[in-house]
Amino acid sequence: MSTAPLQSGSLDRQENGLASDAEIKASFWRYAIPSITAMLVSGLYQIIDGIFVGHYVGVDGLAGINMAWPITFVISGFGLMLGMGGGSLISIKRGEGDKNAAQQAFNISFLLMLVFALCSTFGLSLWGEDLLRIQGGEGVTFNLGFDYVAVFANATIITIMATAIPMLIRNDESPNIATGLMVLGALLNIVLDYVFIGLWQWQLEGAAFATIIAQFVVCIVGIIYFLSAHSTLTFKRQFIMIHPRMAARIVSLGSSALVMYLYTSFVFALHNRLFMEYGTSVTVGAFAIVGYIMTMYYLVAEGIAEGMQPPVSYYFGSQQYDNIKKMLLLSVKVTVIAGVGFIVALNVMPNLIISLFTSGNAELTAAAKNGIHLHLFAMFLDGIIVLSSMYFMAIGKGAKALSISFGNMLIQLPFLYFLPQWLGVDGIWLALPLSNIVLFVIVAPLVWQDIKQREKMAELNASCCLS
Repeated sequence: MSTAPLQSGSLDRQENGLASDAEIKASFWRYAIPSITAMLVSGLYQIIDGIFVGHYVGVDGLAGINMAWPITFVISGFGLMLGMGGGSLISIKRGEGDKNAAQQAFNISFLLMLVFALCSTFGLSLWGEDLLRIQGGEGVTFNLGFDYVAVFANATIITIMATAIPMLIRNDESPNIATGLMVLGALLNIVLDYVFIGLWQWQLEGAAFATIIAQFVVCIVGIIYFLSAHSTLTFKRQFIMIHPRMAARIVSLGSSALVMYLYTSFVFALHNRLFMEYGTSVTVGAFAIVGYIMTMYYLVAEGIAEGMQPPVSYYFGSQQYDNIKKMLLLSVKVTVIAGVGFIVALNVMPNLIISLFTSGNAELTAAAKNGIHLHLFAMFLDGIIVLSSMYFMAIGKGAKALSISFGNMLIQLPFLYFLPQWLGVDGIWLALPLSNIVLFVIVAPLVWQDIKQREKMAELNASCCLS
């Protein structure tokens, strides 16, 4: 049986069978382009904050926001976990034809947002200061970082919902609306950053308020969407109840996304600590700049992965295993090309890119340039690792996705322990790329083996149909 041509790219209009390369590409780009755009736009919240802080506050501001960022990033991770986990389950249930279960997953996702927001507020109130001091925060750097964290501690529900809602809208067959919503939030954040930091000199507190207000607008508009006729998902009373098994499934499917955020936060925090120990606040400021640059590619890779997720989840639910392989291989190809392109651009014009975050500080520029050369040369492998984790999440194998995310965190620890002792600051820069090489060698065969198992299942299904 052949797959019907995609009409407007909707997965629900496909029949079970083998899709052509053109159909796979159409489905991939329909989700990938809005998803990449949305991720880049969402990343502008942090990057624009960094640009304004670098120019209007200086090195201490960059160091302070870089110490605050791992803490607030975890809050966004809770939103991503619920958005990705709930979105994956919605797409899987739709692929199975169970629209009531899809609606139920939607409602439980929102209830879980409230639960995680309450826990986050409590945690930041108790340990916000300690988390900054553990990273080596002191003096002006600590005070600036705490100003940023304190604002987020009182608005965790806004951050979680603003991260999760666009993911749910995307899985409601409205990727363009999800992207538009993220663009709206980012543009508003830029305007408010200019007012609060540039004009009113509120420093890092202003950066935090700009982000929270922009995220609040995203929440309001997103909720209006789900109450409108454009959405097939809405808030229905009969589904507003906790179903422990489905709630656990949502958390399980999205947990690898959260662990990736925890991994990023942990690694950034550990790097901050080591850079303060082996270097200075200028080195931490340079790491902030390199981190913002790497985040741009990471967001592209995650956008590709998230664009792959709805079609792969649908194909998995409808047992179209050959289509899963085609979609994954196309995603890997695009991820590698994007990563290599980033590396070339960074090595051709590093000074131009660094100048976005600093007004001619020679010491900061030299440190950031060294970080670019040592820290980012294997950046594209990080994209493949993200893609692998998302693949297992999309096919309902949350445990494997989670193991990749945990492995990504744990494998760096020996590198970060030994390399700085041998090479000093350069050893800290080299820990990430070297650990990514090792993890890639482990993860790539796992994904390939799973794909081969899907091919065997497709052959068995075909044999059964013929007999």
